[in-house]
Amino acid sequence: QVLLVESGGGLVQAGGSLRLSCAASGRTVRSTTMGWFRQAPGTEREFVAGISWSGGSVYYTDSVKGRSTISGDNAKKTVYLEIHSLKPEDTAVYYCAARLGFGIPSGTAAYDYWGQGTQVTVSS
Repeated sequence: QVLLVESGGGLVQAGGSLRLSCAASGRTVRSTTMGWFRQAPGTEREFVAGISWSGGSVYYTDSVKGRSTISGDNAKKTVYLEIHSLKPEDTAVYYCAARLGFGIPSGTAAYDYWGQGTQVTVSS
């Protein structure tokens, strides 16, 4: 079992930055992949970024590539997502997810555990 707790969401003006944190506890293994997803009202949950604990590989969706950074602290079992140049369309509930396996898939079904989500609202 893996427990994930997100924090760092809030209200931000367009053009600003935000750093989300996801603290993991429980059974995290070397092959664990951590991902960030988001879901806006009336839309499906979509992949934002992912990181592999074993090799530090990262992957971003095109909409945040170049203005976001995903990083991990193995000792703290915490994953961070920084997003800069925020846009109103970044408004969503952001979820942290964990996958007990290699690779960084973008589909929600590939992830085994989910956090409760943290709201990010970007005002124009």
